[in-house]
Amino acid sequence: MSRSAIENRARRSTSGVPVVVVVGATVAVLFFVVPLAGLVWRAPWSSTWKVVSSGQARDALRLSLETSLAATAIAVVFGVPLAWVQARVSYPGRSAVRAITLLPMVLPPVVGGVALLLALGRNGLVGQYLDRVGVHLPFHVLGAVVAETFVSMPFLVLTVEAAFRSADRRFEDAARTLGASRLSVFRRVTLPMIRPSLVAGAVLCWARALGEFGATITFAGNAQGKTQTLPLFVYVTLEGANSDAAIVLSLVLVVVSLVVLVSVYRWLSAQ
Repeated sequence: MSRSAIENRARRSTSGVPVVVVVGATVAVLFFVVPLAGLVWRAPWSSTWKVVSSGQARDALRLSLETSLAATAIAVVFGVPLAWVQARVSYPGRSAVRAITLLPMVLPPVVGGVALLLALGRNGLVGQYLDRVGVHLPFHVLGAVVAETFVSMPFLVLTVEAAFRSADRRFEDAARTLGASRLSVFRRVTLPMIRPSLVAGAVLCWARALGEFGATITFAGNAQGKTQTLPLFVYVTLEGANSDAAIVLSLVLVVVSLVVLVSVYRWLSAQ
């Protein structure tokens, strides 16, 4: 395609769009692209494999994947019913419950970690009773899962609740008229209707859990091979003046998250 043809096509695609909107959108895109370009620019490509294949990096990556997937599974099991109740049931204090369940989205993660520690720690509000039966969450891999679930579940709840609100209830009513139980309707009619939103919410939840830092280090600690996830390992390597390793591992997180998000977006676009 000739240069003039490309310019004409660009003019047609932007015709009717105010210049200020185009400029604003371009600046917004650059705001996200430039930091990623900085990572790529400074990446020590010659030592990439050496950093990624190190034992500590493999342990951190494995632990990140395990804890983030576990957190996502817990969020789906408990977050989907919560989203349905919030969308379909009217009860006193529903607005307060919605605000509380979405609070971790705007709360500083380290504050969430402190709250978890005071609630589930060995001397915490609930943790003191868990300690009596041998359940110790702080500074344990289960604590990392709890911390990641706490900060990531709201993303799933918010997405799925919106889907439940917008779903066409006529199909559910028709199924109930034909004698299906409420559970069967929920399983075979409601969930398939909101499947794209459920998948999108689960992926957002997983991505947030994968990148969680503040609540995890506060509640679960930073023990290598036990609670040290990849974001924590990146922080440790950067603090230890090993910027090359920090850059490489940051790129690993970016690539993994980007591949998953793009794949899901393309799948959703095809639905």
